[in-house]
Order: sequence, then C-alpha cells, then structure tokens
Amino acid sequence: MDTGLNIFTLVADASWPVKLVMLLLLGFSFMSWVIIIRKYSQMKAATENAESFEERFWSGADLAQLFREVSNRGASNGGMENIFESGFREFVRQRQRRTHDMRLVIESSERAMRVAGTREIGALERNLEFLANVGSISPYVGLFGTVWGIMGAFQGLGEMKDVTIAVVAPHISEALIATAMGLFAAIPAVWAYNRFANKVDRVASRYEVFQEEFSSILQRQIQTDETA
Repeated sequence: MDTGLNIFTLVADASWPVKLVMLLLLGFSFMSWVIIIRKYSQMKAATENAESFEERFWSGADLAQLFREVSNRGASNGGMENIFESGFREFVRQRQRRTHDMRLVIESSERAMRVAGTREIGALERNLEFLANVGSISPYVGLFGTVWGIMGAFQGLGEMKDVTIAVVAPHISEALIATAMGLFAAIPAVWAYNRFANKVDRVASRYEVFQEEFSSILQRQIQTDETA
C-alpha cells in the first residue's frame, strides 16, 4: 500500500479558493524571509557599529576630531555615530551663539540626540510589524482555506452513494494542507519578530546609555571652558 504523501498532488487537486489561500500564504512566507534576511544584516551592522564607535569614543580621542571624521563620512554613518554627530553639532551651534545658560545648551544637545536616536530605532523597527501580522493571521488564513476545502469535500461526497475512508481521506488532506502552510508562514515570522524586537530593545537601551554619558561629558566640557 502506498502511504506516501505527495504535497504537489494535494495542492494541484485542491479547489481554487484553497489554492488562492495557499498562494497568499506562500507570498506571506516569501516576504517574511526577505525581511528576516535583511533585518538580520541590519541588526548585525547596528551592533557592530555601536561596538566600533564606542571603542573609538572611549579611547580618549578628541571630540572635535571625531566629529569631523563622522561628518565627512556622511550617509555611511551608523546609528550611534548619527546620535553623536547630532548631539555634538547642536552643542557646537549653541556654543557659537555664545549661549551662557549651560542647561539650555545641554537640553538642546540631548533633544537633538533623542531625535536622532528615535530615527535610528524607527529604522530598525521598520517591517517588524509585518512579521507580527504574518505570525498572527497566517494560521487563521490557513484555517479558512481548510474549512472551505472541507466544506467543498463534504458537499461533493454527499452526492456519492458509497463513501469510505479511502474516498474521504484525499479530500480532507487537500484541505488540511492550507493549515500546514499557514503554520509554515507563521512560525518563522513569530520567531523572527520576537528575536528582532528583543535586539531592538537592547540597541535602544545602548543608545540611551550613550546619550546620558555623552551629555555628562558635554556638561563637564562646558564647566571646564568656563573655569579656563
């Protein structure tokens, strides 16, 4: 007795509504994997950039020189570099205006860094919502295809006189393949969303710590300039 399961035969023999559901789920799965691959590279680059920049920042390099290096690279800068550039640029701008209110200078720099940090985190979070939606709705989309397929199968079987398990089983298998494809699309999306969301939270915390430490450095710089 042949007990093999031919997926392609089951898909080919399914009704058109079920085929459309499976095609939709296949599209969800393909788009999810594209996002997963891109997001993996993006997260890896953000982490490596933060580590590299922090190493240079805390090596005792001159802030003005570091700012010039970062500014000259322009669009090739990473997340933490953009935060540093925005904060130091605002700091220099306020100092050039001869602003004597130290709190205003620091608050302006912190505000510029928060805006830059929010922009960087937003870029890391982009498309994560799609993964969450795929993970949430794909099983239900697959279940819809299964229910539709089973209804069609029983409607066709109702017209037969002699119904056996050998007749029923292929039709039920055709319908259940939609649920299997729904899980196939949902499981990687849910796993990737949870993993990347956790990584984004860690990167965001790292950016926030850097902003606080850099603000303290700028504050000490102002105090040093005033006492000089």
